[in-house]
Order: sequence, then structure tokens, then C-alpha cells
Amino acid sequence: MAAITAKKCGSVRSLMDRNGGECNGFPSFLPKEVQNIKDPFARNLAQRIERLPVKWQFGDSSSYTMSSCVKPLKRRETNPVVLLHCFDSSCLEWRCAHPLLEEVGLETWAVDVLGWGFSDLERLPPCDVASKRNHLYQFWNSYIKRPMVLVGPSLGAAVAIDFAVNYPEAVKKLVLINASVYAEGTGNLAKLPKMVAYAGVSFLKSMPLRFYANILAFNGISLATTLDWTNVGRLHCLLPWWKDATVSFMRSGGYNVAGQIKQVKHKALIICGENDQIISYKQTMRLHCELSDSKMRLIPESGHLPHVEKPVSVAQLIEEFARDDNADRPIAKFSGLEIPAEAYSTSTP
Repeated sequence: MAAITAKKCGSVRSLMDRNGGECNGFPSFLPKEVQNIKDPFARNLAQRIERLPVKWQFGDSSSYTMSSCVKPLKRRETNPVVLLHCFDSSCLEWRCAHPLLEEVGLETWAVDVLGWGFSDLERLPPCDVASKRNHLYQFWNSYIKRPMVLVGPSLGAAVAIDFAVNYPEAVKKLVLINASVYAEGTGNLAKLPKMVAYAGVSFLKSMPLRFYANILAFNGISLATTLDWTNVGRLHCLLPWWKDATVSFMRSGGYNVAGQIKQVKHKALIICGENDQIISYKQTMRLHCELSDSKMRLIPESGHLPHVEKPVSVAQLIEEFARDDNADRPIAKFSGLEIPAEAYSTSTP
């Protein structure tokens, strides 16, 4: 028994050794292209990304995945806020709002969903919905250990709903931002031959497609900012296992949570961008009606990712919602103003 324990501990230590170290202020496991990013908020958050060992089990086999996240600077007595991200994205999505939430004293985690982000997937686990759910639970059970305010933007809202229905004890409240929760999984993509699936995934990583996606997602940002945010959004795609993980998810069928929405018993805050070109207002209203205890807030002059475009507005809504059980506690004031888009396109020294 002692030998088995030592072997397991040694395996975890070797993983941690392989995933440690820094390179010019950035974790050494990040793709070298992180150096080319100009967005100062992305650069700052990237420097805080680390990998923590999370145990996963598939059938009779179990192992550890070094899972990427941004840990809070300080643990708090209040319910922790856990930030998920969109489809095929990473914790860098929260580069603007995350520091604001910490500024007002919330214990804030930004967690990469299994198969996306910057986790070490050299030993690739399955990346289907059940595996993503189990991985998030194991992460929560190992490090967070208290009911959380779970925040999911876009497809991250489907991740959050699926998790809350299956592990209700781990969730205090839900925040759903421009929620993509009515798609029927990956549809016919799940039936593609493997070779065709890999070709499609290669296109998904391409600069032209990602650039166009940023044009759709954001509300009137400059060309230089769009290009830089495209580089931020596809940085995780440059890891060697990204294609395999994405094909695994795509061929598994993806998220189909429409039938789970009415099972959610938690309080929910629905945030939507006024100018979202991806999720319709009709879908957002449908979600509001189907959740048993929800309220909805609109972010003016914002597109699909208000937590990037309007981080102060989103952070204020999250902070108020996270603390509204403590009626006698004053709501904190943010020191910053909305961050102008021009700040993202300046040169980095």
C-alpha cells in the first residue's frame, strides 16, 4: 500500500515538476506566442496562470491532469466566484473582469474547462460532457470545497447548468452571460469521419475564422484590437494536444442542456449584451422564463462578450448578485472606469 501511495505521489510530483517554471514572467507551459500579445490585461492574467493536479477516472483507470487556472490571491469567508469560459476558449477571457472582482474582495477563481485552455493533456483523457463535468467537480472538491457562484458565458452557461443539475451541492448561485443553452450539441459534426473532423478542427484554429468570430462577438472595436484579441483567443489552440481534445469533444455530441434548464433550483442571474449578434434576445427571454428563480440584466452597447468589452458593468452585477444574501453588507465601489478599447492596442515595452 505504501509503495502504491509513493508511486502515485511521485507521479504527481513529476507532473508538477514538468509544469513549473517561468519564461520572461510567463509560465513556461504557455505557448511562446504569448510574448506577442499586446493587451496588458491579458499579459497580466497570463502571468498568474498555474497548473494544479486534478484526479480523473475513466473506467477502471485513473490518473492526474495538471489543470490550468488562476487561483485567488486570498481565500475569503464568502462564497467563492468561479469563472468558466466560452466554447474553445480559456481563462484569459476574464482578463479584464477578474482583477475587478478581486479588487472588491471576492474570492475569484478562473478555471479552464477540460479540453480547452492551458491544461497539460499530453495523456489525453476523454473530453466529452461527462468528463468535463467530472473534471470540474474533482477540481472543486480538491481546491474550492464550498458552494460557489458559478459563472458561465456563452457555451460556458451550458457547462454551468449541466454541472449545477448534477452537483447541486457544489453550487450556490449561477451567473449566465449571453447563454448558449439551446443548441442540440454538435449535431451532425459528431458523425463526421475522423479525418474530416480533424480537417474541420484545423479550420477552427485558423486566423481568418477566429478574426471573423471576434468581429461578430465584439461591438465596434478597432482593427488592431480585433487582431490582438484574436491572438489571445487562439493562444490555447497552439498546444500540441488541442486538435485531439477538440475532436474528442466534437465527436462525443457536445452539450445539449435544454431539457435540464427547468431542473435548476439555484438562484440565477442572466446577463445579456444589448448588441449580441450570436445569441438572440428571444433565447435569453426563454431562458429567463424557464429558470425557476432568475433575474435578467442588460449591458448596453455590448456584444457577445460583455465581460471583455464592459468588465466594470459585468463585475458590478456579479458582485451585487454574489453578495445579495448579506443585505447589511454594503456593496463595494469599483475604483476603475470602463476600460477604453485603445488601451488594448498599445505597444508593450
